[in-house]
This record gives sequence, C-alpha cells and structure tokens, in this order.
Amino acid sequence: MTTTFAGKAAVLGGGIGGLTAANALIARGWHVDVFERAASPPGTGTALGLWPAAARALELAGVGGQAQRLGVLQESGALMRWDGKILGRFSDIRTPAILLSRPVLLGLLIGALPTGTVRFGSTAPPLADLREYDVVVGADGLGSAVREQLFGPSYRPAHSGYAAWRGWAPGATTAMSETWGPGALFGITPRDGNLTNWFAAVRAPAGGAGTVDELRTRFGDWHPAVRDVLDRLDPDEVLHHDLYESPRLPSYVRGNVALIGDAAHAMTPNLGRGACEAMIDGATLASLLTEHPVVDALGLYDRARRRRTQLLVRASRMVARVATATRLTGVRNTVMGTVIRFA
Repeated sequence: MTTTFAGKAAVLGGGIGGLTAANALIARGWHVDVFERAASPPGTGTALGLWPAAARALELAGVGGQAQRLGVLQESGALMRWDGKILGRFSDIRTPAILLSRPVLLGLLIGALPTGTVRFGSTAPPLADLREYDVVVGADGLGSAVREQLFGPSYRPAHSGYAAWRGWAPGATTAMSETWGPGALFGITPRDGNLTNWFAAVRAPAGGAGTVDELRTRFGDWHPAVRDVLDRLDPDEVLHHDLYESPRLPSYVRGNVALIGDAAHAMTPNLGRGACEAMIDGATLASLLTEHPVVDALGLYDRARRRRTQLLVRASRMVARVATATRLTGVRNTVMGTVIRFA
C-alpha cells in the first residue's frame, strides 16, 4: 500500500511558484499558509509562455485546464534581423506554449485556494518564528529574505548586464517573432485579452532610467512590425527592469526550508523559462512531500531541481549574449538560420 504524507507548510511569497506549491500541497491533504507582503494581487502584467512541463505543473495544482482555455497557443513564430530579414521560421510546433498574462494566471491560482490561505499584506515572519510548520517554502523572489537568512548576502543575485522593457499594446496579433539586432532584441507575441504582448532587452549597466523615449529611440529604426508596436503602446503601461541572475547556491534546501523560483535561480528571460521553472519547482516539491517524509523529500527536491535550473541560468545567459551580440552578427545569423531550418 502506498504511504501518503501530509503536514503543515508555510509558503513565504504569493507569486506563481509559491501559489503552485500551495495548491498542489492542499490538493494532497496538507495545511498551507501563504504569506504575501503585497496588499493584493497585481492588476497588470505581461504574458508568460507556459511550456509543456509548466502546463503539467499547473495540472498538478488543479488549474491546468483553465490556463489552457484562457491562454493563447504559440504554434508558430519567426526569428528576424533588425531590418526585417527572416532568419528562420518555426511552424507546426508539436507541443506549443500557452501564452497567458501574469494577473490571469495568479487569479486562477488564488481562486483555487481555500479562502484565507493567502495572507495579503503580511510580511513573512522570520524563520525562527515558523517552528510550528513541518516545511517552509521560500518563494519570495529575486530579493529573497529567506535566501539571505539561509546563505547570507554573498549569494544575492548579480546584475546580468542587461535591462528590459515589457508591455502590451491594444489590438490582437497572431504573429510571434523575436528580432535580434546589435546589442538588443525585441519580441512580439499574442496574449489573452485581444492584446499584443511585447518585450525588449538591451545591454546596459544597472540603474538606467529606461524611459519610453529611450525605448523608442533605441528601436525606432527597426523593421515595421517593431515600429508598429512602439506606435501603439501606452507609455503608462510600460515596465522597465534591470535583469539579474543568481550565483550557484550550494543547496536549495537547509533544514526544513526549501527555496523555489527566483529565490533559488533567477535567470535572464531569454529562454522564457523563469516562471515555468518556478511552477515546476512548486509542483515537484509538493509531489515529493506527499510521497516521502519531509527530510527525504527535501533532499530529493534539491537533487531533482538544483543542477537543472542552474544549467538553465547559464544557458539563458549564453542566449542573451548571442541574441544581443555586437560582433560577428553575420556569422551568427547564418548559423541560426541553418539550425532553425534543420530543427
């Protein structure tokens, strides 16, 4: 007979990874309290690409079907040069990603939880005050206080050398493209709500203002599809962020505490895997905690997730460098076109 384990968990952070873990644990008999310092869920946010493994994680959390119904499938796309030349096309993707905006996904995850599970406006207590819980999940993002308590300031994420703008524009699109130019890239995708999702990244030092005027100046001579988005976007809805990545943590676990998502492995967005891996972390951790005693489950979680996600951090950094190269771009473009045709 299969033994099922259950207990009491504190999830510190009410983002996508933490809420996935909370839903998956509650569905398997655990009591969960989620501590979220924000007063309410965010009302705005750009689209996330939910790749198949992330979609399966949402199924474990009980919201996979809803996410698929509300999202838009990314079934084709193109890689382009800044002047509009097509480097390669992707079509008839066998297992397409689901494009869904962050607020909608968070709404699904919160709505699936019992009332009162998420304590909004509640700063996470210090770990020493959480002794009543069998396991503590550090899901508190890039500036994780949990990670700092466990490993100290030397493991804070470092600036990646890139900054990004993100946003959406009125009007639907069925096209998906990513355009590479010297020192920069620009992506366009569909998203739910009959909107056009877009993102842009440049090589830049930390602390830049990242104004909309700077965005338009930087990409204003790119091909027509990029200029069309720049003309349609609402400046008040544009987000700007410096991009960070995590150093290699020696473990994602210490004692009865496990780190997930950006608290463990922040990465540049070039592979579109950051949010996906947070969901997979949460679902994997929940499944293991149901199948094994806490100590064993946490060890298995660390072995299952640390090496893989740390490789993704490095791979995403490498893709960022290739996509925003300033030298040998002709060779890069030829190689990428060949790779895409064979793929």
